Amino acid sequence: MTSIAEKQYPDATPLDVAFLGLGVMGYPMAGHLARAGHRVTVYNRTESKAQKWVQEFGGRSAPTPRDAARGAHIVLACVGNDDDLRSVVLGPEGALQAMDQGSLFVDHTTASAQVARELHQSAGERGVGFIDAPVSGGQAGAQNGVLTVMCGGDPGAFARAEPVLRAFAQAVTLLGGPGSGQLCKMVNQICIAGLVQGLAEAIAFGQTAGLDMNEVVKVIGKGAAQSWQLDNRGTTMIEGRFDFGFAVDWMRKDLRLVLDEAGRNGARLPVTALVDQFYGDVQQMGGNRWDTSSLIARLQQKAG
Repeated sequence: MTSIAEKQYPDATPLDVAFLGLGVMGYPMAGHLARAGHRVTVYNRTESKAQKWVQEFGGRSAPTPRDAARGAHIVLACVGNDDDLRSVVLGPEGALQAMDQGSLFVDHTTASAQVARELHQSAGERGVGFIDAPVSGGQAGAQNGVLTVMCGGDPGAFARAEPVLRAFAQAVTLLGGPGSGQLCKMVNQICIAGLVQGLAEAIAFGQTAGLDMNEVVKVIGKGAAQSWQLDNRGTTMIEGRFDFGFAVDWMRKDLRLVLDEAGRNGARLPVTALVDQFYGDVQQMGGNRWDTSSLIARLQQKAG
C-alpha cells in the first residue's frame, strides 16, 4: 500500500531533483515529486529510511547531501532545525558543495528567518538560487499532496520552484524577500497556539458543565466559532485521542523560533508565550509525541 494518496499532478517539465530528509513530511513530499515524473534522488540521515523510499517510489538514494545534490536542477530539504539545515547545506558534505551554478535550493524546514537569510546569501555567492518555503497542512497534507507553502526569496527563483512544488501543494505563495516564508510560518503557528488553547478550554468547560460536547461541537461549527481546528480536532479532543502527527515537541521548537524573533523585533506575544508554557506542562505529563490538540489533557489533569 502506497504511503501517499492518488492525485492529479500539474504539467511540469521532468527535472533531476534531490530531496534531503525523509521524516513524516519529507517522505511523502518526495514521493509526490517522483509520482509527478521527476527523477528523484533522496538522502536521509538513517539510510534504511532512504532505501525504503526507493523501494516504494523508485529513483535512488545517496549517502550524503553532497552526493544527492550533484547534477540536480533543484534540491529540496525538510530537516529538523537550524543546525540540521546548516549541516545539510553548508557542511563538508553539504549540498552546496556539489550544486551547479543556476540550480536551486528550496528549504521546507521550519527554521529561523535568520538562517534563511544566511543560506540565501551563501547560495547566492555560488550562483545558486535559494527559497525558504516552510509548509502547513501536517502529515495528512503531505500525504495527500495538498500542503500550503509559504515562500521567501527572489521572484525569479520562486517562478522556477513553483511548478515543482505543486506536486505536493495546493497553494504556493511568495510573501517577500529571504526569510519571509519563515516569518509567515511563525504567524501561522501563533494562530494555531491561540486557537487550540481556546478550543481546549471551551471543550473542558462544556464537559465540566455536563453538556454533550459532540453535539455542541456540531452546533458551534456552523457559527462564528468554526475553524479548521474545531472541524478536525474537536471530536478527537473530546475522545482524548492525540495521535495526529504534529507533535508537542515540534510545536515547542516552532514557538521558540517565534518568541526569539519577537524578542528581536519587539512584537508582544503574551498569549503565545503562555501557551508555550502550557505545552511544557504537556511534556512534563509525558506528552512529547502527542499532537498539539493535547492541550486539553493538561486542563483535564488540573481538574482532577
